[in-house]
Amino acid sequence: MTEQAEVAGATAREWIEAFACELGAPPPDPESVDAVLELAAIAAHASERIAAPVACWLGGASGKSIDELRAIAARVSA
Repeated sequence: MTEQAEVAGATAREWIEAFACELGAPPPDPESVDAVLELAAIAAHASERIAAPVACWLGGASGKSIDELRAIAARVSA
């Protein structure tokens, strides 16, 4: 079985770790994953679901902390 085939049936954690490895970045710790999911939830519940991944991408591109991103998302959602 190839590595790609193994990842295709992976858990979310396994997939994230494989993706991080390909990026040359450390995988996020569980608290960071929860924080990103909270940001995604704020965006998705305040708008259409597509806002969640795009908000997370924008947040990563901005370089702001996850706490700043959640505060900004809450303000935009108010």
